Amino acid sequence: MKTVFSLFVLMTWFVLTSFSQELKIGDKAPEFQAKADDGSTFDLKNYIGDKFIVVYFYPAAMTGGCTKQACTYRDFKTQINSADAMVVGVSGDSVEGLKLFKKANDLNFPLLSDESGAVAQKYGVPVRDGGSISREVDGHDYELVRGVTASRWTFIIGKNGNIVYKNTEVDAANDPKEILDFIKNNS
Repeated sequence: MKTVFSLFVLMTWFVLTSFSQELKIGDKAPEFQAKADDGSTFDLKNYIGDKFIVVYFYPAAMTGGCTKQACTYRDFKTQINSADAMVVGVSGDSVEGLKLFKKANDLNFPLLSDESGAVAQKYGVPVRDGGSISREVDGHDYELVRGVTASRWTFIIGKNGNIVYKNTEVDAANDPKEILDFIKNNS
């Protein structure tokens, strides 16, 4: 019994320390690669040093808050580009689902597929089980599948590759305005 309890304590400690590494402002942004909605591979290291990089995690494509957030980022693209920044959205959705999401909402920035939750884990973003939803796009019904459902968190990576902004209580509709204000006030 004592051995089983010791093993349980050891396993619990391992799980907690593995997932409780909280990314803080000033920390180096974890590098990652992920499949983009266009089928290409997005590699963060190719963009570090060029611009501010807004990495926003969202729960599920084609849902209310996520669509509002993405469409607001779409509408703020000119101002975000003028602030020397770029945006990428990350979710547990499949590449196929992201293509539909982008097409249905005329989105103008990369959407990245993190079906396993590996990118979210690097950033400390909580995830839970995935799922699927049915949506109609251009008169056809589609099943959008996601491997995990990430929490709605937003990060800004500075040109030096460090985290300069972290929001774990994101207001979907105001997120783009908040990051734009932050970048303008901290450039």
